[in-house]
Amino acid sequence: MVSTLAWVALALAVLGVVGSLLPAVPGATLSLAGLLVYWWSTGYADPSLVVVVGFVLVAAVASLVDVAGSALAVRAGGASPLTAAVALVAGLVLGLVTGPLGFVVGVAGAAFAVEFYRTGESEASTRAALYATVGVLGSAVVQLLLTLSLLVALVAVVFV
Repeated sequence: MVSTLAWVALALAVLGVVGSLLPAVPGATLSLAGLLVYWWSTGYADPSLVVVVGFVLVAAVASLVDVAGSALAVRAGGASPLTAAVALVAGLVLGLVTGPLGFVVGVAGAAFAVEFYRTGESEASTRAALYATVGVLGSAVVQLLLTLSLLVALVAVVFV
């Protein structure tokens, strides 16, 4: 029989997967919290320490992708650090109000606007906005896959 804490752990992992697609929701942290709740509920016996360390590393990579993915993409598109910072803040603010689509639009729109203000070049500004959009979407896909892998592994640990 599966314990109540195991169900709580699984719920946290599911919220982590959902959170990986939503701005300002720490999906990887929620997934990791689910595993740690389960590990604690078993007296630190199941899963093994090696598996827990693996979970922590995967969650750390997912968190890093969450924080740095779009900013790195904006920079790769030739934008300034200021543009990357403004785009991230604009995406977070708009994302909190309107959800994931607002986050993408906020990042792309701010990247375009700041670069156009800074350089006056529409081609460079468009490139920065395009890289920002690809970065945000790519970051979301990577986070989704990582948190989904954490969920699948936790389900295997609990039920197998």
